[in-house]
Amino acid sequence: MAKSSLGRLSISEMRKLINKKAGIEVAHNLAEDNPTEVKEWIPTGSRWLDSIICRGRLAGIPVGKVTEIAGLEATGKSFMAAQVAANAQKLGIDVVYFDSESALDPEFLVKAGCDIDRLLYVQAQSVEFVLETIEELLVNNESRMLFIWDSLALTPAISDIEGDFNPLSSMAVKARILAKGMSKLTIPIANSQSTFLVLNQLKTNITRSPSEALTTPYMTPGGKAMVYAYSLRVWLTGRKAKASFITDDKGFRIGSEVKVKLEKSRFGTAGRQCNFKILWGERIGVQDEESWLEAIKSSKNLRQKGGWYELVYEDGSADKFQSTKWTTKLEDEKFRNRVMGIMDEEIIMKFENRSGNASDFYESE
Repeated sequence: MAKSSLGRLSISEMRKLINKKAGIEVAHNLAEDNPTEVKEWIPTGSRWLDSIICRGRLAGIPVGKVTEIAGLEATGKSFMAAQVAANAQKLGIDVVYFDSESALDPEFLVKAGCDIDRLLYVQAQSVEFVLETIEELLVNNESRMLFIWDSLALTPAISDIEGDFNPLSSMAVKARILAKGMSKLTIPIANSQSTFLVLNQLKTNITRSPSEALTTPYMTPGGKAMVYAYSLRVWLTGRKAKASFITDDKGFRIGSEVKVKLEKSRFGTAGRQCNFKILWGERIGVQDEESWLEAIKSSKNLRQKGGWYELVYEDGSADKFQSTKWTTKLEDEKFRNRVMGIMDEEIIMKFENRSGNASDFYESE
């Protein structure tokens, strides 16, 4: 290769040279608009969860990135995905929903707030089909899209469909396909400001190392390539106790309590946790406002005396209430704004400023 006579190049000149060689814009000025920066977030439906995803700000599912929501059975993965889909539509983002279980009820989506006329439903025939379809849509569609894959764990590879039922005959095939697929899709997803939300299952971590099984009791299907591709991993678990269920006035179960942990976060918040309840009866989605009381209990601006609470305002005045009247109190704009301000202070700013005890923010061992 002959040496150029251009002499020493500036950063700007090198950027132009690289982009000319690539034929497209691949070299960017990070001080200007670029595909690696998260410019927008899709709300999850839980303000508490949105508050712990990114350091120093209220966030959500990062646009332009790959996110995993994985959970145990009946912990609300599909319910949360439906709420994310509804919130994406409100932001003008097209939703493409890949379903491997053929179990998505249109009424369920409507209750979650989705406009099903603006949602593209696709049966996930195989892993290859899902990845190839995403690639095709990214190439031919200029609008921003949210791809929801429900779920990776239950989508077969083509060799699984055409082969026998012996698991050894197709061992690690899905992981290899995903490794290749994500290496092709990650940059196009970022460049188009689209979002890939992968739903997955938490499986018991069967390992030869007892110590590892204690520290990491769960794993997810898909192989290591997916773990590296995710910018955010949200894991959902729940209790089996009767107290974890939400019941109506007749005792019928209409929801359940969910514990949330950020298993991975490229936004500086891995290991943080929160909890809330998800409704799956007449109303669908996260019981968001009801969780705010638990979220601010550590604040000095919330005092508890027996069955009564006092919310302290910035001027020193206080508002007295009982927990049973919490959602009613939130209808008052002054009370609501004060609660959200305390949430931002306790959950976002204290973590950002490293004030208080670190154990208050992370999963207890």
